[in-house]
Amino acid sequence: MTTFAFATSAYLPIAIGFFGLGTGYFVWGGQALFGYPAEDPKVNQTLGMWALWMPGFMQFITGVILIVGLTWFNVFAKAGTASTSALYMAALAFLAYGIHWFAMAHRRFIGSSALPDGWMAIAFAVLSILGVVVFIAAGDIPVAIVFIGLSLIYLSEFPYRFGILPIGGRLVAIWQLLTGIWLMYMTWSTVVNFALGWKWWL
Repeated sequence: MTTFAFATSAYLPIAIGFFGLGTGYFVWGGQALFGYPAEDPKVNQTLGMWALWMPGFMQFITGVILIVGLTWFNVFAKAGTASTSALYMAALAFLAYGIHWFAMAHRRFIGSSALPDGWMAIAFAVLSILGVVVFIAAGDIPVAIVFIGLSLIYLSEFPYRFGILPIGGRLVAIWQLLTGIWLMYMTWSTVVNFALGWKWWL
């Protein structure tokens, strides 16, 4: 049997996922909050395409790299200050959210009903709150803030989809934009810390 050993890498791919999700929140949250451009079938198709490639594919590929690096090659065992357990949560989240955006992109592109998303939002609220717990326990407050934003999004979405919270759609858009702004900061801080050796809060 041949055994391969790979060097530990400090270059976590998380900026890819942060930027992809942040872009998705700007596109979807901005359109929903400001109503521009106005919804029509063509606009919805474009929103679907952005959702597929940015928050969908960029998070999915980040999750794949993380989970393979953690479970097959063990190349992220001591990456940066993140614990392996916290990275496992990050891999789960990037994979789950990426695939979730694939589904939402397809739904938006073909114009099918958004009402079943209420049930989806319950599951993703649970996952988001789990992320808050894990990253606070790991001492990674900046990433915990991302998951707080995600929790607010899904905790607003499921009662909105069930018709319990009429302003939920506006709240979702607000949380998406605010979380998108934080994700852009996370993209910057991750890249300048890795590429330039700076010490931004991360």
